[in-house]
Amino acid sequence: MAVTNPGHADVVVVGGGIAGACTAISAAETGADVVLLERSSGIGGTSALAAGHFYLGGGTPVQLASGFEDTVEAMFDYLMAVTAEPDAAKIRAYCDDSVAHFHWLEAHGVEFERSFYPGKAVVQPGTEGLMWTGNEKVWPYRDQAEPAPRGHKIAAPAEQGGSQVMRVMAAALERAGVRVQCASQVTELRTDDAGTVVGVGCRDESLVRANSVVLATGGYVMNPEMLRTYTPVLAEKAVPLGTPTDDGSGILLGQSVGGALAHMHGAFMTASFYPPADLLKGIVVNAEGGRFVAEDSYHGRTAAAVLRESRSYLIVDAAIMAWPELPMIEFIDGWETIAEMEAALGIPEGKLAATLRDYNEAAACGTDPVLHKHPDWLVPVDTGPWAAFHLTPPEATYVGFTLGGLRTTVDGQVCRADGGVIAGLYAVGACASTIVQDGAGYSSGTCLGESSYFGRRAGMHAAGARA
Repeated sequence: MAVTNPGHADVVVVGGGIAGACTAISAAETGADVVLLERSSGIGGTSALAAGHFYLGGGTPVQLASGFEDTVEAMFDYLMAVTAEPDAAKIRAYCDDSVAHFHWLEAHGVEFERSFYPGKAVVQPGTEGLMWTGNEKVWPYRDQAEPAPRGHKIAAPAEQGGSQVMRVMAAALERAGVRVQCASQVTELRTDDAGTVVGVGCRDESLVRANSVVLATGGYVMNPEMLRTYTPVLAEKAVPLGTPTDDGSGILLGQSVGGALAHMHGAFMTASFYPPADLLKGIVVNAEGGRFVAEDSYHGRTAAAVLRESRSYLIVDAAIMAWPELPMIEFIDGWETIAEMEAALGIPEGKLAATLRDYNEAAACGTDPVLHKHPDWLVPVDTGPWAAFHLTPPEATYVGFTLGGLRTTVDGQVCRADGGVIAGLYAVGACASTIVQDGAGYSSGTCLGESSYFGRRAGMHAAGARA
């Protein structure tokens, strides 16, 4: 419902993406009076651009219906292993509550088909409900945690999931009685003499008083100055993936009242070369002709490794040559001999030949002693002619978004640099740092998953703080 002068609320939520919507719904379900302020003309935000994956596990109905056994401990062990500086409390809560969160989402209209897509892709091509969307089967993680697919996508075709999720959330907000005010940009946080956040000021000079304020404003990928400061690699080498409101406004608001930052260097970047999955059977080499990342890795992990190299190439042979379905990497050429390919790519003589020789000998025996590539993708690359693709920008086109934000507790309270919390202030979604910290540890569905879950937690906690 629209409101022209919200005036006062128990909880004010700033931002109308998945994090803000779930925060507002959760708070309203406790009986709190909730106002959601969105600066654009409608809710959705960058969440509406997503494919619609939620990273969920521990034995969800979709996993069970698809024949996969998963446990909370396996999910916890995996997320702890792939996270650079894991927050065990947040990861534990997320995993413990994952099945319950799945049911909460479905109860609010988010539909997941009880089906599994077995291919290796960036997103399910149809409405399939489950897919491998991380590095669960990639070494060393497959030895550290029992692998299970956890990429749950809403029942919408291909890339249409995010927009469908936000249509569902808009209806859920209305049912919950949340007062939604669009075209309302928050420009300041109001505090009392003790430093407690007591409301927000808007661009139109209106003031909304509140017992709790929750920032859910998105990341900062559209703020060039912040990108240059915190994630210059994203600023220099990627096309920003987001909406104009991903300008860091919520992060800056939090900082203005003493909020601390966490993992601001974190960024997700990708130039995926699969699908088709057969390209994973090739090898990825650097300027010296050496392999440095297992080719079966999730595309974000591969990209993170590639971006640490001066030049990188995907090498394929005639048996697996295919054209990438996503227009992100550039075909270079084909050659009748390895020596010709080395010369054309500027790789030192004999280096690529030696890499291919060692790789092919091991692959023929079903092993990869160097990088432990999964047997599903392990075949000799020995059928000429050979071809190469550029994996390095600018020849390869990268897209990306930011991952760092305000430091928060497990319930979303914004922390100060000294570890204390700012009374009355919360942050969720892409303007907060919760679980995911870098592209190497990212799994598709983590953003919508953690944003919706920690939004729910923050909404309940913020509502409980009302007078």
